[in-house]
Amino acid sequence: MFSIFPLNRTFILTVAGLAILVGLIAFTEHRQNHRQCEGIDIRMDEVDGHRFLNRNDVLRTLTNDGSDPLLGDDYANINLKKLEKRLQQNGLVKSCQVFRDLKGILIADIKQQRPLARLVPDGGEDKSAYAGYYLTEDGEWFPLSMNYTARVTLISGPYFSERKSLTTEKNKPLLGLLKQIETDPFWKAQIAQVMVDKNREVTLIPQVGDCLIEIGQPVELEAKFEKIKLFYKHILPLKGWDRYRRVSVQYRNQIVCE
Repeated sequence: MFSIFPLNRTFILTVAGLAILVGLIAFTEHRQNHRQCEGIDIRMDEVDGHRFLNRNDVLRTLTNDGSDPLLGDDYANINLKKLEKRLQQNGLVKSCQVFRDLKGILIADIKQQRPLARLVPDGGEDKSAYAGYYLTEDGEWFPLSMNYTARVTLISGPYFSERKSLTTEKNKPLLGLLKQIETDPFWKAQIAQVMVDKNREVTLIPQVGDCLIEIGQPVELEAKFEKIKLFYKHILPLKGWDRYRRVSVQYRNQIVCE
């Protein structure tokens, strides 16, 4: 006859071990929940080596302008998800995580928005309509920062007058144009501003000279930029930077200079 005692003994030891483990986890969780917040550690990435937000900005948001100080509070009374929502209401925050470590330090890990372009008013327009915004590569708007001004392409024109979302499929070509300028060292050095009229016709303003470059709809960009390069390399050196006031590359196989 086989003895079942060894099996029972193994089962009992396993159950006892699991019970002890669960008890330790529960004890540790209880202890951590009744541990106080010993400090606040703010971690942020950078944009071109700079930050739109500083530590004081984040602290004011986390503590609800000081009405919820956090330091010294029991973690049982701190809602981490609520703190994340507070931070996410700041337009300069792209994403964030708020958690605590075993030493009782509250950690806020923040990723900032990344600007693709900056919206500015046209000369004759009401500047109050443009409180100041950046555009992300996803077509979202976020506010300017008092701490740092990113050096990105300027955009203007009636197309942005209502600051509508540019996340739609229709606006992908326009975002593609801005990305090409921002990521290409040559075009970033040459183009100062992009103007877009109400029909989404695009005009480029160069860094040097008064010549406006009309590219029409932001399509067939590779061919259009090649024609602009030809203008820069072969026409301007012969005619001079002040010879033309308008150049159009919007038509196939043509460069119109006036």
